[in-house]
Amino acid sequence: MTKPPMLTAQQALNHLLSHAQAVIENEKVAMQAALGRVLSENVNSLVDVPPLDNTSMDGYAVRTADTQNAGSILKIAQRIPAGSMGMQLEPGTVARIFTGAPVPPGSDAVVMQEDCATDSETNQVTINIAPTSGQWIRRRGEDLTAGKTCLTAGTFLRPQELGVAASAGLTHLNVKRRVRVAAFFTGDELALPGEPLKPGGIYNSNRDTLLACLKSLGCDATDLGIVPDRLDATRAALRKASKDHDLIITSGGVSVGEEDHIKPAVTAEGRLDLWQIAIKPGKPLAFGAVRKSDEPKDGEAWFIGLPGNPVSSFVTFLLFVRPFILKLQGREAKLPQSYFMRADFDWLKADRRNEFLRVKINDQGGLDLFPNQSSGVLTSASWGDGLLDCPPNQPIKTGDLVKYIPFDALLK
Repeated sequence: MTKPPMLTAQQALNHLLSHAQAVIENEKVAMQAALGRVLSENVNSLVDVPPLDNTSMDGYAVRTADTQNAGSILKIAQRIPAGSMGMQLEPGTVARIFTGAPVPPGSDAVVMQEDCATDSETNQVTINIAPTSGQWIRRRGEDLTAGKTCLTAGTFLRPQELGVAASAGLTHLNVKRRVRVAAFFTGDELALPGEPLKPGGIYNSNRDTLLACLKSLGCDATDLGIVPDRLDATRAALRKASKDHDLIITSGGVSVGEEDHIKPAVTAEGRLDLWQIAIKPGKPLAFGAVRKSDEPKDGEAWFIGLPGNPVSSFVTFLLFVRPFILKLQGREAKLPQSYFMRADFDWLKADRRNEFLRVKINDQGGLDLFPNQSSGVLTSASWGDGLLDCPPNQPIKTGDLVKYIPFDALLK
């Protein structure tokens, strides 16, 4: 029987995202606990920001009717620091005013102090320019309007969004609960850093890489450790992981060797919907679900099995797990913007699969290629600052425009 063609990267991503649904539970948290969370509802401002027309410059509040010509000499009638209210500005007078202070009634422009000359003996000021109406005045509500939406549901809360919410007068925000992800790692050759290595053993780099990726996305991540290369142990780990988690991630055991038990274990404990995709690195990617119990009403935990090679594991997390988690969080789930950039290298051994090469922007504005693109060389990802998305069967020559995806965007 002829095998069906493997899914492309886009087909695989579409398949995963078609199954993901945002978690429905919400909670209210204090502002300082909201960083890295996702809003569950729109936020409306409680106040106008700014609350009154105010000056964006230190200078003098004036009536443009009094300052139609450069060189007008006017009396300084009042002084208005930030946090104070001025009096009605009478014709022929100005108000000394400081950044953020409300402009006094009757004024319609501010002249910054660099364009003025003050005579302290006469308490007068010479306005050396003819201002226009509205100059250097920030209008009431030009940033936020009371009762209007200032942040929308699904927004990932960064420091700047918390600043907007604080400006709006909020002390607490309603957010989605954190997505709960369990991770475990298969391979009898694996050891944790600090442990002695047995002959043929290696340190488990995927644990720290993937858990850090999960935490950077704001997930509640549970580390279930290294699981022995046995079918019974793998099934037991899946059952444990499914109980209180939305998603299970594994690394290793998804190939077709005699010691690769993920496929039969997931099939026994749930279902497997996707197996292998046409990308390099990362061909052995698995997707399915694991039953939470024998009762159908208890539902399932989603399952994504990543390859064991460290670069394959890292790249497939960025391309597939990250957008899947974004959708679980109620965020927009798609690959970040890519950019066409110049290749400053030759890559003539084109693969029949979609390749994701580790590259770095050089001082000339082009892309350099890490010399060893093996899926086991994690230093290529540390050296690089992004991925080059190379279509199947497409060689690259120096000077070609290629599609570049920065790590900064993939790791947000």
